[in-house]
Amino acid sequence: MLQLLMVFTMLMPMNNGVYDYSINTIDGKEIQLSSFKGKTLVLVNTASKCGFTKQYKDLQALHEQHGDQLVIIGFPSDNFGGQELEENNAIQAFCEENYGVTFILSEKVDVKGEKAIPLFKYLTSAENPDFTGDIKWNFEKFVINENGKLIHRFRSAVTPSDAQFMKAVLSNK
Repeated sequence: MLQLLMVFTMLMPMNNGVYDYSINTIDGKEIQLSSFKGKTLVLVNTASKCGFTKQYKDLQALHEQHGDQLVIIGFPSDNFGGQELEENNAIQAFCEENYGVTFILSEKVDVKGEKAIPLFKYLTSAENPDFTGDIKWNFEKFVINENGKLIHRFRSAVTPSDAQFMKAVLSNK
């Protein structure tokens, strides 16, 4: 019985928001999101061949201006219209060469459907003031406060330089 309880506990998040999750970076390192406690997080599902791809530029600018108190993580995904490159190294090269991206990128992942990574299953079901449910397209942005709780979610058309987005991100610093 104790072993069953231990297995169940390991499978169930501890209800610490995103701090219960880890990611694998595009270059193969595992990062516990709990290592970012005390900082605002912006989690974005991305794609290299999308009409919204130019948002990488604004995300990078935000990272450069506020990177000491803000962590941006891009999650390359091919869930929408086949708009992501096939290989992690090609995605990383594209982002660096075209947008100078130095913020964290995860390995290529699924952000919706049965194969969605646990973090995005949580993000799309977590209670938040904006909305829940499936991601509609590339470059949806999730703002996480310094305590690991989802506080805002923005659709693709809201850019990282949008006043509403900036207010949500910077009010948590």
